[in-house]
Amino acid sequence: MEVGVLTRNEFSWCSLQLKQALNLRSCRFTCFSFNDLTAYVGFENSIRFKGRPIEKLDAVIVRPIGRGSLEEIIFRMDLLRAIENSGVYVVNKAEAIEKAVDKYLSLFLLEKAGLPVPRTIVTENPRISLEAFKKFNSRVVLKPIFGSRGFGITRVRSRQTLYRLAAVLSYYRHVVYMQEYIPHSREDVRAFVVGDSVVASMRRVGASWRTNIAQGGKSEPYKLSEELKETALKACRVLGCEVAGVDILNPSGEYCINEVNSQPDWRGLQNVSEVNIAGEIVDYVISKVKR
Repeated sequence: MEVGVLTRNEFSWCSLQLKQALNLRSCRFTCFSFNDLTAYVGFENSIRFKGRPIEKLDAVIVRPIGRGSLEEIIFRMDLLRAIENSGVYVVNKAEAIEKAVDKYLSLFLLEKAGLPVPRTIVTENPRISLEAFKKFNSRVVLKPIFGSRGFGITRVRSRQTLYRLAAVLSYYRHVVYMQEYIPHSREDVRAFVVGDSVVASMRRVGASWRTNIAQGGKSEPYKLSEELKETALKACRVLGCEVAGVDILNPSGEYCINEVNSQPDWRGLQNVSEVNIAGEIVDYVISKVKR
């Protein structure tokens, strides 16, 4: 069996953990980036990586796809679909990544499935920001519709400031994504899902209202209730994610799903978990290939 790790940096912490887990299980592995992939139409092998047919791999584990132009991102998703079509098992699949990375689409699908999500207003019209400010009782968080690790998130307390920011976003052809700020004592929880199980979880405590580890948040051990486990698993089933980090606000009260990350980092979580998360991912992938 040979597994490909599709990563921008094979020496990043998570990629190194995956390589170690694969090696411990006597699995051959190859690391490559999207830049190493070439698509062919009208030839015997449709996708090649580093000169080799993609069919030589049994599975591909997708790490963060990285930044790119709209053209590059669409092509990367096309490549993942072509790899899936060639018979190689891919986790996560392109469709799941597309659903999860789009904050509006993911929340729409989660709410439609009956899961609790924050009240959100999305528009291209900056004037709607004034309506949002009123509906959210002056508690507004402005977010990029695509983004992760808490970058670009701003809490806005002034009606005029919100409108000005919305106008600037609209001018530069960005979507205005506004969410009601939910008081959360500078903490939330993350459930790490692999297949049909929550393999690890943690509480994230932020230095500010943003709890992301990349923004200075600290991880602490946390045991999820069975209800929260099922909520996280259902969220992943709705979006089609087989490996994901599910962020939940107010776990002890009227909770809601803040985000589902289809390409999660787990370094902070591994620091407070006894479970080898990379090992869980690799074992799941091996089991899927053997089936």
